[in-house]
Amino acid sequence: MHARLALGLLAIALPMSGPAPAQPDAAAPAVAPARPAFAMDGMNVYRRFEHAHTAKMVAFYDKALGLKSLSPIQLNASQQMILFGIGGGQIKLAAGLKDGRSYHLGGVHEATGIRLFALSYPDEAALVARFRAAGEMAPAFKDMGGGKRGALVKDPAGFTIQLVIDTEATPGVDVGVNVSDLTRSRAFYREFVGLEELPPVEDKLLGVTKYPFRNGETTISLWSKGKNLPADTGSAGIQYVIGNVDAVNARALAQNVAVEEPLGGLPNFSIRFVWLNDPDGVTNYFAQQGPRTAATGQ
Repeated sequence: MHARLALGLLAIALPMSGPAPAQPDAAAPAVAPARPAFAMDGMNVYRRFEHAHTAKMVAFYDKALGLKSLSPIQLNASQQMILFGIGGGQIKLAAGLKDGRSYHLGGVHEATGIRLFALSYPDEAALVARFRAAGEMAPAFKDMGGGKRGALVKDPAGFTIQLVIDTEATPGVDVGVNVSDLTRSRAFYREFVGLEELPPVEDKLLGVTKYPFRNGETTISLWSKGKNLPADTGSAGIQYVIGNVDAVNARALAQNVAVEEPLGGLPNFSIRFVWLNDPDGVTNYFAQQGPRTAATGQ
């Protein structure tokens, strides 16, 4: 199961590029992170949900959110990885819940873990019209600070999508993560993952101060609403396409980072990967694409 899912989550070889070296903000320790060799200018994200929601999920992400539908990956006779492009990255819809993961949807502050995907659009009226045309209730936008307006909606399987109206919007995903310990989680994404930490941002819509970490088109925004919340470790996850998965695995073992699935791979498809967990159990999946071969076409 996991090997087939890993194939679907990687899906395609991506162009080699990467952001500038990290510059920690004044509130962060002056640590120069050992950055992995990111092989794409962003990250991919994925959503897990029950099979019964598949048709409505596809329609929502296509028609209401207006994402680019890509060719799905057939994982086996009964399961597909459904892909949507956003900028150079992807949102991947995975029907079927994963054993050993916990699920707790509801409000964005009701659990730790990935609580929302934020997507930016330049035109509020056009987005509202698209929702109505797709048979969805029109989003109710409010001021969220910084000259932006935002609304919270739910996808058909109950996960929150934050819609952001920004006249300077560019394609990409902002992954909102409610954490139990900001100091520990900021250190993980800055010093282990090696993302660029940006200055904190006030989000009036969520009522929190967010601590953003970026690689190219994708941002991971952390906030904390308490230490004793239930954990959602299964509804969503993050994928990094990197150049050296062995180095990431070695660092994870040396630093006692929780391993969700050990270093492995799909030799026939030249894919190697390791699944790690952040301090709150969020999947951080590191995948390396090898050279394409004539035998597999990969």
